[in-house]
Amino acid sequence: MSENAFLAALQRVTDRTLSLPDLINAAGALTEAGQPSLAQQLYKIWIGFNPDHPQVYVAWFNMSALCGQLGDVAAAIEALNKAIEQNPEFVPAYINLGGMLEKTGALPKGIEVWKSVLARLAPVNGQAVGYKLATLRQLARVLGEAQGLEAAEVALTEALTLNPGDREVMEQFVAMRLAQCKWPVATPWEGVERKEIVAGAHPLSLCAYSDDPLLQLAGGARYVERAIDERSGPDGSDRRNAIVAPGGRRLRVGYVSSDLRDHAIGYLMAEMFELHDRDQVEVFAYYCGRDSTEALHERIKAAVEHWRDFKGLSDDEAALMVARDEIDILVDVNGHTRDARTGVFARRPAPIQVNWLGYPGTMGSPYHHYVIGDPWVIPAGSELYFSEHVVRLPCYQPNDRKRVVAPHRPSRTEAGLPEQGTVFCCFNGPQKITRFVFERWAQILHAVEGSVLWLLEGTGESNARLRAYAKLVGLDPARIVFAPKAPNPAHLARYPLADVFLDTAPYGAHTTASDSLWMGVPVVTLSGRCFASRVCGSLTRSAGLPELVCETAEDYVRLAIELGRDPARVAELKARLEAGRATCDLFNMEQLVESLEGLYAHMAGDYMAGRLPHPDLRNLATYLAVGAELDHEAQEMTAVVDYHGLYREKLTARHRVRSLSADSRLWSEADAGQELGGPPLAEPARRKRAAS
Repeated sequence: MSENAFLAALQRVTDRTLSLPDLINAAGALTEAGQPSLAQQLYKIWIGFNPDHPQVYVAWFNMSALCGQLGDVAAAIEALNKAIEQNPEFVPAYINLGGMLEKTGALPKGIEVWKSVLARLAPVNGQAVGYKLATLRQLARVLGEAQGLEAAEVALTEALTLNPGDREVMEQFVAMRLAQCKWPVATPWEGVERKEIVAGAHPLSLCAYSDDPLLQLAGGARYVERAIDERSGPDGSDRRNAIVAPGGRRLRVGYVSSDLRDHAIGYLMAEMFELHDRDQVEVFAYYCGRDSTEALHERIKAAVEHWRDFKGLSDDEAALMVARDEIDILVDVNGHTRDARTGVFARRPAPIQVNWLGYPGTMGSPYHHYVIGDPWVIPAGSELYFSEHVVRLPCYQPNDRKRVVAPHRPSRTEAGLPEQGTVFCCFNGPQKITRFVFERWAQILHAVEGSVLWLLEGTGESNARLRAYAKLVGLDPARIVFAPKAPNPAHLARYPLADVFLDTAPYGAHTTASDSLWMGVPVVTLSGRCFASRVCGSLTRSAGLPELVCETAEDYVRLAIELGRDPARVAELKARLEAGRATCDLFNMEQLVESLEGLYAHMAGDYMAGRLPHPDLRNLATYLAVGAELDHEAQEMTAVVDYHGLYREKLTARHRVRSLSADSRLWSEADAGQELGGPPLAEPARRKRAAS
């Protein structure tokens, strides 16, 4: 049928009766029918017959998009140059040309093209502003990926000044500030308020920004509502009323992840896949990441029974694939992280959908039924911070006991460290370092003579900024030592050069903590309220060192100083880690897999009994408004004693202006029933303020 349509359109081209709008419609129909190459040919032939058409640049532009879709980047670049040659004022061609040049590796040329666009957009009108925003987004993205964070932030600031409501730009802006260790992160400027910055942050950034689980829940819910295409999937993809494990067959469990490769998640999960009981579960992996030929990627592929690739599939197509596999339990191993396929889960292709491991918090979605934690990361009483129903493993994080460690163990001199003195390390990303954390580290270094802090290298700008902060608090900048990035085996091999790992808060060490504990380096951590702040505490406790898990900032500083001054105690802790490695819960993968399969069976039982949990998303827009108004960088939320009282006070004030319905969190039926404009139900408890 599509070939006949092509021939009919071609006849009209040769008869010179096919107008440009007709050409666009015909090419669009061919593309939708799965024949983009025929659509490309049609454009090429039409251009040949109409080289002097006043809008031939549109045909060149559309043809370039088809060339790009077909993977012919060189032809796409040629077509875009032709479009620009025909109409030098046609800005979309420049924007796309920059992107195509980036794909060829000619990023500097692409950046110059985009800068030329900005120079052209002097007129202030809707079209010019739209083009300028699109160009600034592209420029900020590639500069950020190339670690030109300062320049990227300038582009993002300009874009937000034009449109503070641009969701993607605001998310990039906050992430960029965090990655540069620019404090305060949420710095307002004319036309952009602090609360807009906080409310517009990506959920993953909120994990690093503040120990405020209600803000994180509300931010996740807002992100899902604004960013995810939540349309129903095609017929047959929605299986919310499916029969789980019909006919007594094994449970079919599908894991969706972009990170089943040389990535922190891949390292954590590899052995787990190998240990799944194939008499109990049939394992499917749905991969949505970049192409990989890495050994770890191939190892995971070999460990699962069914490997599927979402590459090139729309959310509808991917959901239909899952539904046709008759998956009973679909596990989201990305959550709110890069390359996630949340839109697939929105189409409900499996009757039971689970949030686990990839994202340290709640999804805030209406279509994730369970979140997997453990008794420390989600202690009893913290369930209200999650939209999902909480289920628990003994320790929520898997590990790979087959991880490869480079045979060469470097000396301190080779690593740029002093041979004498305590080496405190933290190999978390710079985006996890807050002002509060850095000031605690400075206190520790001041108190432990001759000690150094060994950090993972960031950009040159962020490294210089941290050293400048050190000088500002009276610390010799030379006591901050940066470890260059290295392949994972070599990185693991250098861990034992450190004496003590100092965790960050509120977003603590996850895989980095497991690596440290596996290599015998004790970890001092501060557990707060939110999931991300409690992971390291769970891992450290599960490794057999519960006394290193602190609940106040003061205890964290005191304990680190004590260890820094007591090499014998550090040696004893290292020996305990070494001795317990084979038996502790953290590295007991048989226990984890058996417990995980038990959870899956329990979920299936709940479903069959009609007890599938339903997320409660009531009032979350109000919780977001409350959380965004708090100044998290003036006071550390972990130190707020009556955290719930703080939120209830704000909710009460809002209820007096606009009535709030009851929810299952902090706002009860009694609260909802109080008169508008009346006094609060109870005097809010006094709150302890953190020292600044």
